[in-house]
Amino acid sequence: MLYQWQFYPYQRRFKQALQTSHGAWVMRDGIILRLVDDAGNIGWGEIAPIPWFGSETIEQALAFCRQLPSALSSDLIFSIPDTLPSCQFAFESAWEGVREQAIDNAEPQRRRDAERQVPLVLENSTLRPQNSNIAAQNSALRPQNSIVAVQNSIVAVQNSALRPQDSIVAAQNSTLRPQNSTLRPQNSNIAAQNSKPDLLPPPPHSSPLTPPPSLLTPPPSPSHSALLPAGEAALHAWKPLWEQGFRTFKWKIGVHAIAIELEILHRLTQELPEAAKLRLDANGGLRFDDATQWLERCDTIAAKPNLLVTIEYVEQPLQASQFEAMQDLSQRYRTPIALDESVATLQQLQACYEKGWTGVFVIKPAIIGSPSRLRQFCQTHTIDAVFSSAFETAIGRQAGLKLSAELANPDRAVGYGTTHWFDDAATDDFEQLWQTL
Repeated sequence: MLYQWQFYPYQRRFKQALQTSHGAWVMRDGIILRLVDDAGNIGWGEIAPIPWFGSETIEQALAFCRQLPSALSSDLIFSIPDTLPSCQFAFESAWEGVREQAIDNAEPQRRRDAERQVPLVLENSTLRPQNSNIAAQNSALRPQNSIVAVQNSIVAVQNSALRPQDSIVAAQNSTLRPQNSTLRPQNSNIAAQNSKPDLLPPPPHSSPLTPPPSLLTPPPSPSHSALLPAGEAALHAWKPLWEQGFRTFKWKIGVHAIAIELEILHRLTQELPEAAKLRLDANGGLRFDDATQWLERCDTIAAKPNLLVTIEYVEQPLQASQFEAMQDLSQRYRTPIALDESVATLQQLQACYEKGWTGVFVIKPAIIGSPSRLRQFCQTHTIDAVFSSAFETAIGRQAGLKLSAELANPDRAVGYGTTHWFDDAATDDFEQLWQTL
């Protein structure tokens, strides 16, 4: 099958510059994709690269999009090179969206077909053995009333006066009346599910032993971690976010002098309410000595008996090239360490796992690469995964949250509490985003 497609570059300005150890981030650049199959089913994708994390640049993504033909095949979509991980994520997400809409559109017809077939089976056929077995499992008949009825039919005989030998004859020789053999809803649902044909093949990277996840069931709404601004602004920013329901907060560190930030940390842990969780994100910007100071302070705070705030982890304290040093720190201190920049792409994620990382993995779906291969990895390996935003629009956020619902550690908040950083983040209408961004 070929898919017609279009792409649209966008720019979104942050309400205020996002300060990290990488510098100030003022404008979010990205690309929205719209994929359509020959039946009119639509899928959306978003290319939202972060080059300082190791993804492609926006210029490389645009150059790739501009050289593609106007009609794309599945083979082409699933052959995007690993050097373009944000493009892999966007095009595969759009392909999955088309597939999801095709299945959704087919469901009403399947239900109508199933509803038409059930009365025909009841009126025109004698119950097959496998159906009577199902009925026997679901029947509420007491054994003393009719053992034979439980084994051989779904006829309701609770009030029957038939002797056992009579009921045998009746079960073998009679055509079931509709009123005595109405299938229960769960049985008809099973029949409808088992009769569904495969509309589309699984993606090329899917394992034959692991069927693709259902695209019909929407993901649950997980708790979100809200991103606080760097510096003293965090002391005021958390309060309205708490009122909105957030209970986990991420605070950027490694931006100001360590003495100043440690003092702010002290105040934050004193002011945050009971049950709050705090994540400290250095974005790889700490020196080794500074990282030890942060972890020592976090361990000291955690040891205070009356402190009700939890420091959940320190995220990416050192640069990705200092993996062994972070492994050493994770063994020396009680406060957990999470990898972020170190596992920006699927290849890096696999490498860190193979090197023995047992701490937290922060996964940004928008830059990780292929969703189908990420599923394979996470379904094969047990990791403590937290899925996090790349400051994408609602299109990329929906795709990321869907993966998070399937693959993330459900006991940790997802890192998608970032919409308050933009003025245009309120809408989830993809067509409106397509028209206005």
